Amino acid sequence: MLPSAAYLDPAVFAWEQRQFFSGGWTCVGLSAQLDGPGAQRAEAAGGGSVLLTRGEDKVLRAFANTCRHRGHELLACGTATRRGSVVCPYHSWAYSLSGELRAAAGFKGLPGFDPSQWGLAALPVIEWHGLIFVNSSAAAEPLARSLDSLESVIAPYEPERLVIGRQCHYEIAANWKVVCENYTECYHCPAIHPQLCKVSPPKSGHGIDPAGSWTCAWMDLRDGMDTMSLDGRSHSMPLRGLAGVQLRTVAYIVLFPNVLLSLHPDYVMTHRLIPLTAGTTAVECTWAFAPEAGHAAGFSPDYAVDFWDLTNRQDWLACESVQRGLSSEHAAPGPLSREEETVYQFVTMIARGYRGQPLWAPAAPAASAAAAASTSQAE
Repeated sequence: MLPSAAYLDPAVFAWEQRQFFSGGWTCVGLSAQLDGPGAQRAEAAGGGSVLLTRGEDKVLRAFANTCRHRGHELLACGTATRRGSVVCPYHSWAYSLSGELRAAAGFKGLPGFDPSQWGLAALPVIEWHGLIFVNSSAAAEPLARSLDSLESVIAPYEPERLVIGRQCHYEIAANWKVVCENYTECYHCPAIHPQLCKVSPPKSGHGIDPAGSWTCAWMDLRDGMDTMSLDGRSHSMPLRGLAGVQLRTVAYIVLFPNVLLSLHPDYVMTHRLIPLTAGTTAVECTWAFAPEAGHAAGFSPDYAVDFWDLTNRQDWLACESVQRGLSSEHAAPGPLSREEETVYQFVTMIARGYRGQPLWAPAAPAASAAAAASTSQAE
């Protein structure tokens, strides 16, 4: 395990904010949250925030969320709007959706003032299967180089096609890494998740060796169970691109640094983590379903939401207890079991980052995720 200071020390947290969240690719939202021309949204990214806009050309763009005049936020962090331009609420400087300065009161025709020099600071942004990633530093390796190895796992679920059925927000009194580590293993499931264990055998996990900035593992559904719900029944329909073992398993994926992606036979659940302090993490949890399901009479996402809201809250209590326990002067890194292989993969990734190694570059050559997954599931 990592030393306790990695979860407690504000200096470590500040370094991670600079290097991991500002210095690399961070998920700042879902494509569905910017669903048409004029859509704007501001989200935290490391120590600052980014402004996302969807132009009339339907292209998504990202900018530093700071006015070029006096630095006021263009949009309050965590809020959204829809309009044909970006207008600073402080002195009304106005920008196009593509970032060009269009109006600055009192500066029109002023000698020496060139509006073309005062556009918004653009940031690299990419949409990947419905997730939006921004690189605030513009210095990290291309994200696709890291995620290409996971493409064959994600693509059949078509998360970019799905429709959001529900979204919940949580605030956890635990370090963001504690939340990720808890998510990656089911060694704890028999002790705190009786409802989960009824529908999925806790020892059924199949992990694969990561070939990028991610970890991935599968768990089986019990015979007679359709999905992760309190009664094991699905009240939706299977996702159209799935077949065979994909209809009998659930994949749990960590996309470094802040996405927990759960792929079910009939829905996709996304946890997006926003680290607030060394000991506090906000989580945005989203459930998305096939469009055909949403149009069906009487459809409700409650069957999936109720199950995972209960499971989430059980997990958050455990994470908060871990955080308190790590604060003890007697806390020391403990050994990991064979059932915590993906925890080891995650903390090793963090350790590589601490050593200054690039995390968004491809890992050493390994079997493809799809091939490894097929082998694991067959076993």
